[in-house]
Amino acid sequence: MKARRDRRAVTSDWMAMERQRGISITSTVLRFEHDGVIMNLLDTPGHRDFSEDTYRVLSAADCAIMVLDAAKGVEAQTEKLFQVCRRRNTPLLTFINKLDRPGLEPLELLDDVRDRIGIEPTPVTWPVGDPGNFRGVIDRRAGSFHRFERTARGATVALEEVIQAEEPAPVRQDPSWTRAIEESALLDALGSDLDIESFLAGETTPVFFGSALSNFGVRLLLDAIGTYAPAPSPRKSVGGNERALDASFSGFVFKVQANMDPRHRDRIAFLRVCSGRFERGATAINARTQRPFAMSYAHHLFGQRRETADVAYPGDIVGLVNAIDLNIGDTLYVEEPVRYPPIPTFAPEHFSVVRNRDAGRYKQFRRSLVQLEEEGVVQVLRYPDRGDQEPVLAAVGPMQFEVAQHRLENEFGVPVALESTAYVAARLTDEAGERTLASGRDAAVLHRSDGARLALFKSHFMLERFERDNPDVMLERIVSV
Repeated sequence: MKARRDRRAVTSDWMAMERQRGISITSTVLRFEHDGVIMNLLDTPGHRDFSEDTYRVLSAADCAIMVLDAAKGVEAQTEKLFQVCRRRNTPLLTFINKLDRPGLEPLELLDDVRDRIGIEPTPVTWPVGDPGNFRGVIDRRAGSFHRFERTARGATVALEEVIQAEEPAPVRQDPSWTRAIEESALLDALGSDLDIESFLAGETTPVFFGSALSNFGVRLLLDAIGTYAPAPSPRKSVGGNERALDASFSGFVFKVQANMDPRHRDRIAFLRVCSGRFERGATAINARTQRPFAMSYAHHLFGQRRETADVAYPGDIVGLVNAIDLNIGDTLYVEEPVRYPPIPTFAPEHFSVVRNRDAGRYKQFRRSLVQLEEEGVVQVLRYPDRGDQEPVLAAVGPMQFEVAQHRLENEFGVPVALESTAYVAARLTDEAGERTLASGRDAAVLHRSDGARLALFKSHFMLERFERDNPDVMLERIVSV
């Protein structure tokens, strides 16, 4: 979301490119307190091109909130990300946004969620008024009416007045009220009521209506998170054993971000605490390297703002500063060893050659590519015989290339040129497969920094033909979004 460009932008959109375009490009953490409950909100991009970043963030979440535009309903990327939630058994709340603008009818939006997502929506609040002529919401649990009062050009937060079920109010004489009551009664008859057990099982999604830009309806959503969302639970290790919440400290890194503070050029690893008590200054073991890591500089985060984190508990997100030895998927532990499952890399669908246009900044070019790959902005592939002369960037969506180029030029000071390739599909192969592929013209095999060999094909027809003609060659699918 973004209001008038010269007035304000979203707190979680801290990158210059996000503020320029008015879209979320990278996920971030917003830690805050609501009614005595500490919440760690992991705000993610909604654009499909950044779904891999969203997937990584979902690995650290106990509950997800699906935000739908009332004018658009369920979009393609929403369907794909819901499948991620379903695979992870993540409970889902739904917030239907922008009710203060023209949009689809509420019942139509519920049908859209049911038909396209495959989950039963159970409205907790119900809108009064037509889309674009939004009057407020009825809290179906108590029968109270939360009245929405529009402000000029959305310049300030909308006023919210709560009218209890037994109180008289002029709105009750309005036809829009009568229709809302009739629709709510229809939902009662259909049994579309909040059910906590089915919500936690991922079978239903409680639905809230409002306008996030005006902050209307958001309080009711936050109340529901504090009341209904599941508490942190034991996390399974690589071996399948659950790590008890009261075991010694452990956590895993789900995101790495550089240059959040341009003045210091720092690098932050976002750590989800899984068990025990995090203590700033303690030394943990990195399960991947078996080397000690001093957790001396730790922050709680609210977008780009930070405050020192002295202690943290399961469910908390901690930003570890200058964590140059930590990568996405790393596990940290104290005393009792544990290693959590790695976070999969998604199958790239777009490929571009990146060239350094300033020979004098070759070292910066190499270092910046390493940094972007470690953050998961793009995958960096290299021809075995060319090294860093013509690396190939691989991404889920083409907008990732724009982000990579913008950051290379503006954060690292490296002017680059991007050139699209003809590749459209990638498969994992091995050394024997690389030799077989090298003898033909069906594909090129490039290497990733983690040692993986990726066979890139110029058409799906060529891929299918090669698989048919060479059934013994290893060609594994990469996780798809």
